[in-house]
Amino acid sequence: MSPAAGKRPVDLSVSLAGIRLKNPVIAASGTFGYGTEYDGLAAEFGAVITKTVTLASRPGNAPPRLCETASGMLNSIGLANVGIDAFISGKLPALAGLDTAVIANIAGDRTDEYAALARRLDSAPGIAALEVNISCPNVNQGGSAFGADPAAAAAVTAAVRRVTGLPLIVKLTPNVSDIIPVARAVEAAGADALSLINTLFGMRIDIERRRPALGGVTGGLSGPAILPVALYHVHRAARAVSIPVIGLGGISSACDAIEFMLAGAAAVQIGTATFVEPGTVRAVTAGLEAYCLRHGLARASSITGRLLA
Repeated sequence: MSPAAGKRPVDLSVSLAGIRLKNPVIAASGTFGYGTEYDGLAAEFGAVITKTVTLASRPGNAPPRLCETASGMLNSIGLANVGIDAFISGKLPALAGLDTAVIANIAGDRTDEYAALARRLDSAPGIAALEVNISCPNVNQGGSAFGADPAAAAAVTAAVRRVTGLPLIVKLTPNVSDIIPVARAVEAAGADALSLINTLFGMRIDIERRRPALGGVTGGLSGPAILPVALYHVHRAARAVSIPVIGLGGISSACDAIEFMLAGAAAVQIGTATFVEPGTVRAVTAGLEAYCLRHGLARASSITGRLLA
């Protein structure tokens, strides 16, 4: 007989920006392909966020694209993807059979590109929400990331909001001096939720070849090494806005996920850990349930914001 025998089961479901997820664990964009590559595992998540899609297909950066680091990895994928037409015609039909919510991640080089993507996906079947990646370079402003400037971030959010009725999640970059002005700006512009953090800038060098370890020279650092930084930003953002916050950055266990939820996250995303152990989601959801049982919580959502400070 299991330790939980005889006890009322824990309700793992959460409500996020009007979407009901069966559990608060989400597959992070770029780490779970288009949602079908990890056969059978998609249904274990509360939601799956697809690989970033852009208007036109992109081949991505020159290899090598991945570099292992202490407690993490650097990636320089370059938003390689099939483009919106192939995504709608070739990827979405396969996602229709997934027993989980599907969230599409979008990115562009200009504000109008974000709006065009959102308009195309607004009527696409099977999309539960959009996640807007504002870590991309704004070509109209000299290549700086949209997410580095509150006004630019708000402009993208507002443009997307005007053309879609889908729940809108905006993914924030940590590569700013202060994430709070950006968080508040996108909330005011119509975001329904925030996800943070995206990867940190990083670089490694092959000393024998005296060349960058990545073909794109620099990349995004992810994995356990960035967890304390991500937790810091989530803790601050959750107290600065009134919309739900989704926490991500280095989560590889139930304990990690619970830390983010106590800090104020309504849900969490798993990314790099899935490369190491594809079944990480099972351990995290089981651990969440066990934690709730130990603490007499009937619902996993009760964990959110319960940090004693």
